[in-house]
Amino acid sequence: MGDQPFGISADTLSLIAGQIHNVLDMGIEVAVVVGGGNMFRGSDASAAGMDRATADYAGMLATVINALALQDALEKAGLTVRTQSAITIQAVSEPYIRRRAMRHLEKGRVVIFAAGTGNPYMTTDTAAALRAIEIDAQVLLMAKNKVDGVYDADPREVPTARRFEVLNYIEAIRRRLEVMDSTALSLCMENSLPIVVFDLRASSSIERAASGEKIGTRVTEEESVLAPARQPPLAREARP
Repeated sequence: MGDQPFGISADTLSLIAGQIHNVLDMGIEVAVVVGGGNMFRGSDASAAGMDRATADYAGMLATVINALALQDALEKAGLTVRTQSAITIQAVSEPYIRRRAMRHLEKGRVVIFAAGTGNPYMTTDTAAALRAIEIDAQVLLMAKNKVDGVYDADPREVPTARRFEVLNYIEAIRRRLEVMDSTALSLCMENSLPIVVFDLRASSSIERAASGEKIGTRVTEEESVLAPARQPPLAREARP
């Protein structure tokens, strides 16, 4: 939704589509899992009194809307795209079929996975981890909105909070750091799937993450490494 309070930002779609185009030009296969929080968030609706399963299904439909918007932006950028939905909506998407998705990727198409896992009580984080493992992805890239990685404390509340350059799966789970939900994180850990958490709005962020450049936080089996502490601004002498 970009800087908007709700809905879909054309500028954000254009930014994502342009970067994905450049990633494909590197010879990298790309599949995308989209969320739906800019439209409808099942957990919020459930907290307001809506039946949880019904709220989650409504949230899945919101991800389909986002998938179609992204599909359109990618096609306008000159790419061939296939949207696969975990719930059957034949008029606008293919059903999710693992082998078909992998074949699309082999042919240089972008595959968008919509509707999460197709099950209530499961987040799109879990869908991203599951689909990445199913299609034998080498890395799971988590593009965030104005969040440049995972910190050892909330940087909005703790000025001395430090970003992890590398974060161990077990430490992330033990400290309950907000990487993704615990089910998704456990899936990645059990299947040795590395995760890169980065700020979508950083310059060429998707391209840099996909090419293996150090950006954001990399969550792996390796020992955790904190980035250098942020330096406070230099004080200036007061002028008379």
